[in-house]
Amino acid sequence: MRRHLLLVAAVLAALTAVPTLSYAQGRRDPEADQRRQQEEASKKRKQREEWGDNQAPLQALRNAGPCPFVKSLYDASRYIEFKDNREASAAVGWSGEIQGISAGCAYKDDEPIKVTVEVLFELGKGPQAQGREKTYRYWVAVTDRNRTVIAKEFFDLPVTFPEGQDRVYLTENINQIVIPRAAVTTSGSNFEVLIGFDVTPQMAAFNREGKRFRLNVGQASAAPNP
Repeated sequence: MRRHLLLVAAVLAALTAVPTLSYAQGRRDPEADQRRQQEEASKKRKQREEWGDNQAPLQALRNAGPCPFVKSLYDASRYIEFKDNREASAAVGWSGEIQGISAGCAYKDDEPIKVTVEVLFELGKGPQAQGREKTYRYWVAVTDRNRTVIAKEFFDLPVTFPEGQDRVYLTENINQIVIPRAAVTTSGSNFEVLIGFDVTPQMAAFNREGKRFRLNVGQASAAPNP
């Protein structure tokens, strides 16, 4: 399923406080390099306007810098419902886990960073689940790395389990996350894109403690994963 996520509103002011990264090497003057990059970007834009070159940038073009870090938040990477809050395999209702994330980005000159993310979900139907349909909920957040959340958006993930099956895999494509930059020298490494299920505090604690089910003969228990 494709999602279109636009995270641009009300963040420009926040991004002015983001530390900029200079790509100058050796003994170059960072301010002089920044002025030179801005002048070159302005010349390129003017040339494109004069020549009528409105084509999309080629895929082979390199980014101006590294992409934002994209990952699942550990506390919210799994979703497990327990009947009566009893942590046992026989008490599981609906479950889910983020199995994999792949991402790419594109930006150059003074353009904003455009991030595309693909998320693989594994979704389960436990013995306490009622029916074959469940709507999961997950979120995508952009953060000023190691500091504050800039923007966050929630998505519904409706699932219908085929008859006789208790596991489904779904891929979500999020196109596209747009992150404005405070300056030409602000790189993607200043930002993080986090993904997670909309979990309860109890679910988050279960994940945080690293608990996994260890099946024994005739019974099941939840044991910490060392």
